[in-house]
Amino acid sequence: MTLGTATKHDYGEPSYWDQRYRQYPEPFDWYQKYQSLAPLFDLYLRRSHRLLLVGCGNSGLLSLRPRLLFPPPPTDSSRFASETACSLDGSLGESMFNDGYQDVVNIDVSSIVIEAMQKKHMDKPGLKYIKVDVRDMDPFQSNSFDAVIDKGTLDSLMCGHNALPNATKMLQEVGRQEVLKDKGVYILITYGDPSYRLRMLRDIDLWTINMHVIERIEKSSGQKTWELITPLPLNEDGSSVAAVLRSNPEVHYIYVCIKDESRRWHQSTETNDIRNEQ
Repeated sequence: MTLGTATKHDYGEPSYWDQRYRQYPEPFDWYQKYQSLAPLFDLYLRRSHRLLLVGCGNSGLLSLRPRLLFPPPPTDSSRFASETACSLDGSLGESMFNDGYQDVVNIDVSSIVIEAMQKKHMDKPGLKYIKVDVRDMDPFQSNSFDAVIDKGTLDSLMCGHNALPNATKMLQEVGRQEVLKDKGVYILITYGDPSYRLRMLRDIDLWTINMHVIERIEKSSGQKTWELITPLPLNEDGSSVAAVLRSNPEVHYIYVCIKDESRRWHQSTETNDIRNEQ
């Protein structure tokens, strides 16, 4: 695949990522470094929380995937090409562990990368690597995690075959009672603006959503354009975010989704009421 094309691959399949990690074993970080995101994590997470990092790759989450995965916007392929910068300063999970987070579980669909990362971090019992498909997280039981962090994994599925069913299945799995605790947070870091992502999240009617943005690292002037820890106003269709950002925002969107199990109960009650009326 070359930049400027929109060819789709089997990004949801283990065989695809096993092949890619064999071919490109060097670490590659994408989207944002931990240091940039740390103030936001401090706002929503505690060092004692049990964290799940989905799509961990071999450095930052989705380590190889930017160069191979995301088609450029049709009107601006040069901008996409300029944004394939890498970072070799350690994985997000490793950085969080080194900063005091005590229980960090990293998952990936590729056995190749999981085995490599297990070997690399075998001396860190609080930093775990497990082969799990985000569309089927049955290995996790009984309100396993206080937070799920996704730095591009949903984007990956949205660029592959069967994009919407795969992405929907992932979001359903994240929201399951066995995976994320009630009042736990799903932190989604993505290129997807609210016109694309908000409906997907709200279709899984479990969340209270706070909207944050952060300037893309390759576009940063060194001066803060957006205040990371201050949520943007978020209306039903997300147009309020576009109004604040105006034209061509050079940002990553961060959806902080706070789980509310009472919504599930209300859904069940409404469904039963409808059935009783029929």
